Amino acid sequence: MRIGAIIVRIARQFLRDRRTLALLIVAPVFVLTLMSLIFNGETVRPDVGVGQIPEPLVAALERSGLSVERLTAEEAESRMKNGKLDAYLSIDDGRPRLTLEGSDPAVSRAVLLAVQNALRPDTPGASPGTSVVRPDVVYLYGDESMTAFDNFGPVLIGFFAFFFVFLIAGVSFLRERTGGTLERLMASPLRRWEIVVGYMAGFGLFACAQAALIAWYAVRVLDMRMEGSFGQVLAVTLLLAVTALALGIWLSAFANNEFQMVQFIPVVLVPQVFFSGLFSLDAVAGWLRWLHDVMPLSYGADALRDIMIRGKSWADIADDLAALAGFSFAFMLLAGIALRRHRSV
Repeated sequence: MRIGAIIVRIARQFLRDRRTLALLIVAPVFVLTLMSLIFNGETVRPDVGVGQIPEPLVAALERSGLSVERLTAEEAESRMKNGKLDAYLSIDDGRPRLTLEGSDPAVSRAVLLAVQNALRPDTPGASPGTSVVRPDVVYLYGDESMTAFDNFGPVLIGFFAFFFVFLIAGVSFLRERTGGTLERLMASPLRRWEIVVGYMAGFGLFACAQAALIAWYAVRVLDMRMEGSFGQVLAVTLLLAVTALALGIWLSAFANNEFQMVQFIPVVLVPQVFFSGLFSLDAVAGWLRWLHDVMPLSYGADALRDIMIRGKSWADIADDLAALAGFSFAFMLLAGIALRRHRSV
């Protein structure tokens, strides 16, 4: 009977906590659905541009699993720099020349293998003039020594900076509220925006220190590939941390305890992992790709990849930085509005 009483009490507690009950039911279904949509998409065929090469070789490339399009060298370079093309194959002085975009080593290996198969003399329909098995390979970004960790490492830097700052800031601000500190501040002459900015600045000092440590450790200690400047990486990581800080403060207004703050992780953070670039979105349905554009982590991850793998300049990542700044400002405004739920200032 005593054990039964404990069981009944816990059951009633869960039934009264509708948020936890919804999390138990909805969150696993939501995450599994996202995983299914991302990993069960259509087979991705690498996009390869070709110059003036024989038609039989083009047909052999398509049979090898590549999506082939005729382009000039200038068009191909422009599209590779914009992330719209994986490689470009041309024939220079009778020798095949393969230019790989190079930022994703898995795609580069797949393209190189497909091209080598297409250039085999015994390939049906192969041009007699393409007897060289191994093409001259040039990398636009990276090189043949690039690893998978070099590819997704920048995304991990952004994710860990975002995740830990979001969680710590949210829980810390929640404790300020439940401990009565926030209520006393709101009873003072301070305005809502002053309270939000003050907390942002106070928590931000430690959030930025943590973000800087993550970036430094990844680049200097783990020796992650770095084509751009460390200052750029630091700036993007700090801006991601500020965005996560503002988001954590805002969402903490809707939590009554630390456990409820943790409940936001599968709803707020997990989808951002899927759409941050850690997994290829080429096979994802078009109607779902727009989620990439409304998630802060995706902009930070794109900027970090552009810096660390492609060596892009400040001007090239300006749009991503502006998007992160916009998210930070929007979350700060929402945090100020959310304070009205407790008491008007």
